[in-house]
Amino acid sequence: MIGPVRLLYNIIFPVAVLLMLPGFLARMIRRGKYRHKFGQRFGIYSPGVREKIAGTGRVWVHAVSVGEVNIALKLIQALRDADASLSFVLSTTTSTGFKLAASRKSTWLEPIYNPLDFLPVARRAVRLIKPRALILVEAEVWPNVVCEARRLGAKAVLVNARLSPRSEKRFRAARMIAAPLFNQLDALCLQEPEDVARWTSLGVKREKLHVTGSIKFDESANAPRPVRNFRPVLDSLGVAADAPVLLGGSTFDGEEEILARVFLELRKSRPDLFLILVPRHQERGDSVANQMELLGLTVARRTRTETSLKPDVLLVDTTGELTSWYLCATVVFIGKSLCDRGGQNPAEPITAGVPVIFGPHMRNFASLVQALLRTQAAMEIRDASSLQAAVESLLSAPETRAAMVERGLQCLEIHRGATARTVSLLRENAFS
Repeated sequence: MIGPVRLLYNIIFPVAVLLMLPGFLARMIRRGKYRHKFGQRFGIYSPGVREKIAGTGRVWVHAVSVGEVNIALKLIQALRDADASLSFVLSTTTSTGFKLAASRKSTWLEPIYNPLDFLPVARRAVRLIKPRALILVEAEVWPNVVCEARRLGAKAVLVNARLSPRSEKRFRAARMIAAPLFNQLDALCLQEPEDVARWTSLGVKREKLHVTGSIKFDESANAPRPVRNFRPVLDSLGVAADAPVLLGGSTFDGEEEILARVFLELRKSRPDLFLILVPRHQERGDSVANQMELLGLTVARRTRTETSLKPDVLLVDTTGELTSWYLCATVVFIGKSLCDRGGQNPAEPITAGVPVIFGPHMRNFASLVQALLRTQAAMEIRDASSLQAAVESLLSAPETRAAMVERGLQCLEIHRGATARTVSLLRENAFS
């Protein structure tokens, strides 16, 4: 069955790429960094990179962007701790993901951009790397890369498998295509026990499914990057140690303005309130700063905190610092949840000891969000007015904040040890 399905895919995929090309080029021009190592996206590597990845029997791990790369780095470190002979190629799709992956580059870890899943490109990359195993993170199942890797004898495993309601609906509608593709994998590591029935309903064989928990929510594993103390930065900006801090994490276009307007209203009764904004894409820094200034707010930027006036807002226009900034917050709003973009990870602020508020669009974390809301471990809002009311209620009740965090930590307990369980499964099924 996979033969006809793959043939159809290889007919449709190039057409889809051509249709999406104008948008991709516009994004590349706007963000600039998409041009970085652009040839790698077509399986073209410099002599130095080729020497490091060619035919080395490395484990190939693929992750899309920063969130998935963090999962990959955590898993890679755990695998390396279990077997120091392992070496890795870590591929990413976005420039921000590549930057994070490159920060961990070593003799046994080489970052690359993921090759386009066009058959000649995928085949060239796979035949160059000759991976010992292929590990895909969360939702990245590229048919040509998977099939070519398996053709060379590599096992292919999807870890931390994520199946959003939207994706599930699409896969169910195309079950005749989706089932053969997923069944090409040797194993799928699922996050929740309830996910087993969802994947089997798509036609995935039950023996391929293993409930390991979410690596993303596993705080028993070592974090892929050290937590930093940013309190001195706030001190230098004149923010009092006991001043309440509202933080918007991984915010998307439009959400910063909503947070700023809520902040202005709350400041009428809480003049010491401080706002920290961490946009999802750091290249939006200039536009977000201009937006804040149009609202009459004084902005300090993480990349240049010098300001002649005491700021109202700190704009964190960097990458990879959000987890540490959560430790400075009193209340956190989870970005990409008011703009129907699927939401961001609510577990990180909870494990930092901070209560979370999010909008109605959290489909990327549906199972965890349902548990958090069911146990009153988080607050869901729908608009600016309900966001203002939620923040005000939490700022006024430290006991409520502490209780929410405690209930949230209990929701995350099921995922403790997920990294170790995934490592065990990989060693038994992918590296044997």
